[in-house]
Amino acid sequence: MKVVHTIKELQSELSTHKDLYKKIGFVPTMGALHEGHASLMRKSVEDNEVTVASVFVNPTQFNDKNDLLKYPRTLEADCALLQACGVDYVFAPEIAEMYPSEDMRMFSYPPLDEVMEGKHRPGHFNGVCQIVSKLFDAVMPDRAYFGEKDFQQLAIIKKMVDDLKYPIEVIGCPIVRETDGLALSSRNARLSAEERENALNISQALYKSCTFATNHSVEDTQKMVENAITAASGLQLEYFEIVDGNSLQKIANWDETDYAVGCITVFCGDVRLIDNIRYK
Repeated sequence: MKVVHTIKELQSELSTHKDLYKKIGFVPTMGALHEGHASLMRKSVEDNEVTVASVFVNPTQFNDKNDLLKYPRTLEADCALLQACGVDYVFAPEIAEMYPSEDMRMFSYPPLDEVMEGKHRPGHFNGVCQIVSKLFDAVMPDRAYFGEKDFQQLAIIKKMVDDLKYPIEVIGCPIVRETDGLALSSRNARLSAEERENALNISQALYKSCTFATNHSVEDTQKMVENAITAASGLQLEYFEIVDGNSLQKIANWDETDYAVGCITVFCGDVRLIDNIRYK
């Protein structure tokens, strides 16, 4: 495995493989890697002849400067995990490499980016599209892999790829959870032992809602989850919405779609956690 820090070096390395028509898989990350990321890496290694992973904490997608400052940075440990997964190249650029000047591009994909995270984190998805497009331009992979935990992000990236006509297959991979149900997240490292225990209420409420939903309305299911989180110690609900998995718009009745997903964001202490679950 080779670690490179500049676009020029990365493209030089990859050009040999592209000349031989080797399939290239790409997994963009912000580091602080865990088993969820590892599952993406292994999928790429399985599907492609060459796998590239990027490790870059992207400043333009943080609308909270404190969140950016607190985001864990663990490149040495990340590289050890990536090597164990069989990754061929790690692209770990500095900010100046990715943003030699301010990126003034504006990405807008309504209604996908106007709800949920888009509503609560203004500018977030514009920053995501800025960096992912830059990384796609640098790597030009055949396939790119993203976790379904960031459900709305995955939908928007697919839309961006279609809009910009990238010849890239975007592949969503299932959420990876701890044995107790907690969705794996780089932010989990910031949870105290007590906060982590409190955070279990998020996945527990979602799992219970799946059974509840079989004989209750969308509205009652939403209230059930909201009440469960509100009653739990140390948690503050930002939103829970049951949406069509394609349009990301709220549904009022289960028969409106054959792809219903519950998306939730909760503050556990000062750590913002997201999760989702599919109802059908």
